[in-house]
Amino acid sequence: MKNPTAQWVAQQIIEAFPWDTAPRYLLRDRDAIYGERFRRRVHSLLIKEVITAPRSPWQNPYVERIIGSIRRDCLDHVIVFNERHLKRILTIYFDYYHRWRTHLGLEMDTPQGRDVQTPDQGKVTEVPDLGGLHHHYLRLAA
Repeated sequence: MKNPTAQWVAQQIIEAFPWDTAPRYLLRDRDAIYGERFRRRVHSLLIKEVITAPRSPWQNPYVERIIGSIRRDCLDHVIVFNERHLKRILTIYFDYYHRWRTHLGLEMDTPQGRDVQTPDQGKVTEVPDLGGLHHHYLRLAA
């Protein structure tokens, strides 16, 4: 949604956690969109809100890390023509990020995990991702 309303955001929190799957805590900033209706809905889900200090993005390091990765690995290297193009680029990037990009915190594995490919499975082949911006490698039988 281009311009979400407070009512829409409040409904999203309910729809995000069906069947008693809500987390215990919600870390959020001080945006005015999180009004009384949103806070009531969060409270009804038994979620405790943790609100960051004003002008302190460092208090939410996970979001800052992923935004930095998206910029460094992807958006700093492409020209985005419009919203539809941006969505397409990000969809492809997120697929690459979860399936092929290794992460130090995961002991050089990917979030989705990867099978170990032994030399007898074939020759190493380079496969371009994001139009050649990144690559992953597979063993393919000759």
